[in-house]
Amino acid sequence: MGLYTLTDLLDERSATRAFAPAVERAGEAVTYRGLRDLAHESAAALAAQGVRKGDRVALLLPRSHEALGWLFGSAHLGAVAVIVHESLKQQQVGHIVRHSGARLVVADQRARKLLTGSETPVLSSEADRRTGGGPPPSPRIIGQDLAALIYTSGSTGLPKGVMVTHANLLAGARIVADYLGLTVDDRTLSLLPWSFDAGLNQVLATFWAGGTVVIASSAYAPEICRTLAAARITGLAGVPPLWESLIRRPSPFLDIELPHLRYVSNTGGSLRASTVDSIRRAHPRTQIYLMYGLTEAFRSTYLRPELIDRYPGSIGQAIPDTEIMVLNESGAPCRPGEVGELVHRGPTVTAGYWNDLQATTRVFRPHPSPVPGSTPEYVVHSGDCVRADSDGFLYYVGRMDEQFKSRGIRVNPSEIESALLHSGLLSEAVVFAEADENGEDRIIAAVVPKETDSFETGQLASYTRASLPTHQQPARFHVATEFPRTSSGKTDRATVKRRLQ
Repeated sequence: MGLYTLTDLLDERSATRAFAPAVERAGEAVTYRGLRDLAHESAAALAAQGVRKGDRVALLLPRSHEALGWLFGSAHLGAVAVIVHESLKQQQVGHIVRHSGARLVVADQRARKLLTGSETPVLSSEADRRTGGGPPPSPRIIGQDLAALIYTSGSTGLPKGVMVTHANLLAGARIVADYLGLTVDDRTLSLLPWSFDAGLNQVLATFWAGGTVVIASSAYAPEICRTLAAARITGLAGVPPLWESLIRRPSPFLDIELPHLRYVSNTGGSLRASTVDSIRRAHPRTQIYLMYGLTEAFRSTYLRPELIDRYPGSIGQAIPDTEIMVLNESGAPCRPGEVGELVHRGPTVTAGYWNDLQATTRVFRPHPSPVPGSTPEYVVHSGDCVRADSDGFLYYVGRMDEQFKSRGIRVNPSEIESALLHSGLLSEAVVFAEADENGEDRIIAAVVPKETDSFETGQLASYTRASLPTHQQPARFHVATEFPRTSSGKTDRATVKRRLQ
């Protein structure tokens, strides 16, 4: 059976893995057959509210099997799911609901207060969805139809809705399940929000393999560790702040035995080499996958575990069925060692930004070297600067829109951040420029020390003077105990900079 849509995926797993657990939370399990039935009930409830193919349905729900029922129920009707993270504030939620043109919002009682003043109808997720009449008819849906809008947090301005097709979601699920080697025996711990492309991909990749998604009930590091052990978790995906919290007290992550943990993966930013080493020493049988991706194309690159020592600091090479190009400002391929923009080509390239033709035209562009006579193909210009070595392995340099000049020399903040973290004194760093009284850029470094009580900025200043050239020297350090986070758990760089400027 060919799998072209989310409905195809759930129907196939319901047939082949009917009574296997699809989702677990706090000891409660829902089988694949049970999840399909829940999706049918959700589709019937949505249809009763007038939802039809192409309508946007905003899902303002915590991670749960019920939320997945609404997601797959929307897909059954050909509607477009807009997954909204419940940690967002009222203004952000209101923007997403209005901008997406949602016909309906599905929300639980706790989240409904975020919709105060909204004119969009709200359907209670606690309402009885049982109809007894079976699922409503499903319209003709193909892989190129929209399945979801994923709103990016963005570095500036209001979030943009990335248009994701059924084909995008299934291609991402297949590719990631393949290179992680997922099977029916895998039990994936879901910590990342499903409004984050990596979090949703983690769920669908597990379903592609017929495994089980275990929903974490807490983001508190000691509780995560208890779940890893008690639920016999085989895979865990995270972002750098999560890994930093897991290797620090009071987390027991580095001290406990986790014999079932087959792999861990990182996305959403570079992981410190010392953090990788700590995880490897504590769990030598656990494979570490370092990944890079962007919402507009899900995953782009990955570094296989056995290559971490050979290519330290690399974000790896293109994921399967994908081409990654490094292009200069003229659109020509860069030479090894030359910094250029990462450009992604492949089946996970999404369909653009919802109701934003200008941004779509800027980011989604025609392939720079099309085959004559072939169907036009679009690629994603990431806005990220990278370089490739002579073996074709890629290294992240920084955001193009965060570059600045110091003493006349172009600087990428990530270069300085990497050097600061290499000092061993910090767990996080955010570097940016601000204009001095003469209009010249000066470098500001916001830092989170490993040991707050004993940290002194003089130590860090001495280290930077010895290890960084003059044009990369921070003029000022700002010390924080923690950084604000985006809804996906990544460091909220825009907020850090705004608070200090």
